Amino acid sequence: MREMQLREAKAAFSSVVDNAASGHETVVTKHGSPVAVVLGYEQWRTLKGAKPSFASLLLSFPDVGEIERDQTPPRDLGL
Repeated sequence: MREMQLREAKAAFSSVVDNAASGHETVVTKHGSPVAVVLGYEQWRTLKGAKPSFASLLLSFPDVGEIERDQTPPRDLGL
């Protein structure tokens, strides 16, 4: 993984993008601290797809058919 200062990355943005497209990430730093990572689209899709949405998890739940409801009356608590 390559590391570049922000001003270097701006000056060589085309090179940074070409590297990302070929699978080589670049960490961009600002004042010595990492602030961003430039990576290829396919790598991003892989990372993005690693966390399915809550809705897709619910929709993927297997159909178990009709669930029978317990008809037992609730107990009297005597309040």
